[in-house]
Amino acid sequence: MSKTVETEGALETRGIEQVPDHERTARTRELFPTWVGANISVLLLTMGASLVVAYHLNIWQALVVAVAAPVVSYGLVGLIGIAGKRGGAPGMALSRAVFGQRGNLLPGSLIWVARWGWETINAVTGAYAMLTILDILFGLKANSVLDMVTLLVFVVATFAISGLGINAVQRCNTYATYLFGAFSVLVLGYLVANTDWTKVLHHGAGSTAAVITGIGMIAAGGVSWIPSAPDFTRYLPRTASSKAIVGTAVGGAGVVVLPMVLMGAVMAVGTPDLASASDPVSFLGEILPTWIAVPYLFIALIGMLLINSMSMYSAGFTAQTLGFKVPRHWAVSVNAVISLAFGGVLMLAATSFMGSFIAFLSLLAVAFSAWVGVFGADMLRRTEYDGRAMADTTRTSAYWYRGGFSPAAVAAWALGLVSGLLFTTSDWFTGPLAINNVIGEYGLGWVATIVVSGVLYLVLPKPVVVRPAGSAERDGRDEPAEPAGERETAGV
Repeated sequence: MSKTVETEGALETRGIEQVPDHERTARTRELFPTWVGANISVLLLTMGASLVVAYHLNIWQALVVAVAAPVVSYGLVGLIGIAGKRGGAPGMALSRAVFGQRGNLLPGSLIWVARWGWETINAVTGAYAMLTILDILFGLKANSVLDMVTLLVFVVATFAISGLGINAVQRCNTYATYLFGAFSVLVLGYLVANTDWTKVLHHGAGSTAAVITGIGMIAAGGVSWIPSAPDFTRYLPRTASSKAIVGTAVGGAGVVVLPMVLMGAVMAVGTPDLASASDPVSFLGEILPTWIAVPYLFIALIGMLLINSMSMYSAGFTAQTLGFKVPRHWAVSVNAVISLAFGGVLMLAATSFMGSFIAFLSLLAVAFSAWVGVFGADMLRRTEYDGRAMADTTRTSAYWYRGGFSPAAVAAWALGLVSGLLFTTSDWFTGPLAINNVIGEYGLGWVATIVVSGVLYLVLPKPVVVRPAGSAERDGRDEPAEPAGERETAGV
């Protein structure tokens, strides 16, 4: 992405304002490593192991899950990413056109808080990878002090990459894609040579309900990226192929999710404890030989670092839309501090890391899905976004609607969110409608959320867009689309 910001490799200074056409020179193929990097997570191995241990699936059913999950979730990522090329702005800035300047604060706040948890999980996993590498190479055993030091190092590195901006994130993701490819060949070769394939291939099959539940569980992780999709497509020209945007999202995620989930499922046949390990990273370091454990953990560390960098990069935009009147890279620092604090609590106090992760994932997906349903339904009727109206947070904005709110969008979002929670079950929370029904049994509360919020938004009456006298649709066509002072510090 060589010309998307003013200086190659420098700090990205553009905030939530619309990108003018002359800067939108990115190419869709550059999105492929972005979605590869977003999925290089050791947790996919443990989730693959859970398919065998918790859901009792065989290898062929695990294959179905590993193919279907990224197609479903990253298909949605790609579809919402199309809004980025239409509007040339981050997802939560475009969201102002849907919810209204004040109404957007509601889903924006929830998504921002949900990112705290996602970044905390990733930071802890990265710290575990560092601890295990230090143990294997230097014999340093984990303790409370070392836990906090590794967590701090990880969060600081995350902040450095995400703070620099999209060029740094994209470049790191490209390098990580090559490393992951080499790592996959290494681990697959080891598994082929050392796995009892008779035991794997003759493992009993699970129920169809368990397959659907597995798809929902793994797809839920991808759902968390949907609101961020426009953040990484806003530098694409308006003529960029929508099919290519969707294809790179599904393809980039699929080349990671498919082998990682299958590797986890194969490993679980011989070592079922993988699915329930309190520290899945160090556990994998123990069951693999040193010559493969060290590069594996190194890749896991890089993957977690990049995932968190991408998440914090998007979180910086979300913070700006919520009214943090600071440059984007300083808005990122807010999430860095929060993930450091919450990560310390999780590392020192949590008794079951994987249990906490799965429980959090189910609630996280619902939180993101309510926004996805409304925003996605709005995309069916909207092809352009008014840059000046998005940047104008006063009553003169064309996106002020009624008191700063779009009643249809806010109502559909709130009712969809409540409906999804009613059908959601986890270790932390069980909705009253999550038992003895198809949606609850299959763990598809996030699907119910998208459907309910999307359908409600389509049928509810929409507010009329009222433009100030003499204004015109300004959508970033080379002229600056933001008033003075909004470049980095746009806020409500």
